[in-house]
Amino acid sequence: MPDRKEIEEQIDEVEASADRAVAAEAGAQEASRDAQRAREGAVQAGQAAVEAAEAVAPDDPLLDTAVRKIEAQADEDNPYGRPGRPLNRRSPFRLAFTAALGVALAYGLVSALIAVRSVLILLLISAFLAIGLNPAVEALGRRGLGRGKSVAIVLLGALLFFVGFGLAVVPPIVDQAGQFVNKAPDYIQQLQNNSRVADLDSRYHFLKTAKDYLSHPEKAGTSVFGGVLGVGKVVFSAFFSTLTVLILTLYFLSNLPSIKTSAYRAVPRSRRARVGLLTDEILERVGGYVGGALVIAACAGVSTFVLLLVLGVPYPVALAMLVAITDLVPLVGATIGAAVVILVSFFVSVEVGLIAFAFYAIYQQIENYVLYPRIMKRSVDVSPAATVVAVLIGGSLLGVLGALLAIPIAAAVQLVLQEVIVPRQDES
Repeated sequence: MPDRKEIEEQIDEVEASADRAVAAEAGAQEASRDAQRAREGAVQAGQAAVEAAEAVAPDDPLLDTAVRKIEAQADEDNPYGRPGRPLNRRSPFRLAFTAALGVALAYGLVSALIAVRSVLILLLISAFLAIGLNPAVEALGRRGLGRGKSVAIVLLGALLFFVGFGLAVVPPIVDQAGQFVNKAPDYIQQLQNNSRVADLDSRYHFLKTAKDYLSHPEKAGTSVFGGVLGVGKVVFSAFFSTLTVLILTLYFLSNLPSIKTSAYRAVPRSRRARVGLLTDEILERVGGYVGGALVIAACAGVSTFVLLLVLGVPYPVALAMLVAITDLVPLVGATIGAAVVILVSFFVSVEVGLIAFAFYAIYQQIENYVLYPRIMKRSVDVSPAATVVAVLIGGSLLGVLGALLAIPIAAAVQLVLQEVIVPRQDES
């Protein structure tokens, strides 16, 4: 049995525990009252923030940072607020804006292309010349020369040809122009003696205008090109364009292998081999076309030189080179060169002019139906009908340049149709 002292100690412990329980209950009640007051304070703060946000004018953005955070529901995970609902992809506003943006981009692209069309034409000419001269560079490379030396030799040969053409053509043109200016007053006087021409001149005064120009020939050039500044502008533009084409051709011809490699890397790996083979074939056909055109032009130039030597027509070298260069233009180039030679031949005598006319009438048939088909069939392989249509379209779009590029482009299109489009249509 516990003694009295132990019983008293137990009673004291029970009373102490009861006191601690009462104190804990009182603390819990106090904490509950504090939490209630905190909730009431938060509610009041939120109401004050809402009232502050509502106090801002509806058409004025929220300028207070605290109000912005409340409106945007910013927290620790979203310090700049929660994102709003995305726009409906089918909303009229979004569709209209996307369509308008596409039209604006298309218009800007077309405007940019039109603005730089002259630069694009120079790039196109340079690329065409580089591709056309590349077979000669590769032929020299197969003989053991490096690509740099091969490019230098080919470009030097081309430059020497054009310099020789200029030296052969410019002096006769200047001489003949001077003779024509000296004799022109006599020609005008003979025309004035004709009653019908005199009647037309009394109405339109074209003979008087021609006589004024011949009396002051320096005014003719300045009036055609818009004055002295216009002449300078034309000369500078021609020089700059020629220099640009020369530099770009040199760059394209020197770096053609690396340019092709970079272009092939833009093609997916699974199609790179086939695209490379097709592109190499297209470039080979372009080079073959240039080589074939040069061979045909050389035949025309040599035959013209021999004819003029036999007939005794002056300036045979200049006229032969003129025929060779104009013969590079498909369909109409040979006729233009032949017309110039025939006209000069008629100045020698009527018999010489008739002989030249008969020669070119026969030679053009041989060139059109014998030389041209056989040479171009081996290098380009384009049907005659496609050739005519391509030259007409190219000439309408880009003039002489379009006519020159028409046949190789037609060859490339024909190859793509045969190797890509037709097999897909057969499989579908």
